[in-house]
Amino acid sequence: MGLLFLFLLHAFFRGNPSSSSSGLDHVFTGTWVEDQSYPLYDPATCPFIEREFKCQGNGRPDLFYTHYRWHPLACNLLRFNGLDFLEKMKGKSIMFVGDSLSRNQWQSLTCLLHSAVPNSPYTLDRVGDVSIFTLTEYKVKVMHDRNVYLVDVVREDIGRVLKLDSIQGSNLWEGTDMLIFNTWHWWYRRGPTQPWDFVELGGHIYKDIDRMRAFEMALKTWGAWVDANVDPTRVKVFFQGISPSHYNGSLWNEPGVTSCVRQKTPVPGSIYPGGLPPAVAVLKSVLSTIRKPVTLLDITTLSLLRKDGHPSIYGLTGAAGMDCSHWCLPGVPDTWNEILYNLI
Repeated sequence: MGLLFLFLLHAFFRGNPSSSSSGLDHVFTGTWVEDQSYPLYDPATCPFIEREFKCQGNGRPDLFYTHYRWHPLACNLLRFNGLDFLEKMKGKSIMFVGDSLSRNQWQSLTCLLHSAVPNSPYTLDRVGDVSIFTLTEYKVKVMHDRNVYLVDVVREDIGRVLKLDSIQGSNLWEGTDMLIFNTWHWWYRRGPTQPWDFVELGGHIYKDIDRMRAFEMALKTWGAWVDANVDPTRVKVFFQGISPSHYNGSLWNEPGVTSCVRQKTPVPGSIYPGGLPPAVAVLKSVLSTIRKPVTLLDITTLSLLRKDGHPSIYGLTGAAGMDCSHWCLPGVPDTWNEILYNLI
């Protein structure tokens, strides 16, 4: 089965240059199985986990959510091997670009690598909006550029303008060997947490526009940047996919449940009853138009099945809030990185 998996991956990357995950559907279709050999690291030994993801440290009493492994229906995933990952990426740089879900995955990868070589020297720096974790022995950099829309938000005389046609912040991405992009969760923000006052599209200024259309236009601007700037012989490009939230129990056949609080087990099976968020179709449509290779980490369904994996009341604000959008670490983002490891 392992040889079949490698053959399919080889055929995908050689024979399908378009921006799609269709050749990798067998990886993202599966079920969660209990596996007591997980998690892949002890959170107590990872100094990088921020409070909002540190569920066990914040008092979450159950650890069931840490003992699940993703099992694709048509193949077997290799268990994440941090030392092998570092050898493959020696002398290279990786950058996650996106919002706090990108930071969730970035912190997961720093823990996975640090736990593999706990005595190897490292540095952790912050330059502007970019966090940089470097394992100096291997000359491997793992970075996170906080960029919630991918396109620009610029302060002008009229206020803060979300420019759907502009992507000047991309100068930070140049020279990186692997880029993993993400945007979605900020597109429907309104009120005090909305970080813009106007939207600019096609030279016109709007007070607001349809948010799904704005999301699509921004993805097209980003896709045009990929086509114009990425050398696929040197740079691998991934898109993280749409990470879901769990605030409506009727979507997983528990009517009346209004959050992920006290959820302790995944949704059984391989199909999420509530279906996929509409953003997934928009993302896949735009990816299909990009000429350069972009691999979609199609993590939506496998993450939808993990209603138990969120911080809930064991996150940044504790019992005063409820976080059913981010993910506990260790947890679901480790599987995103385990799949990433299999793909590289």
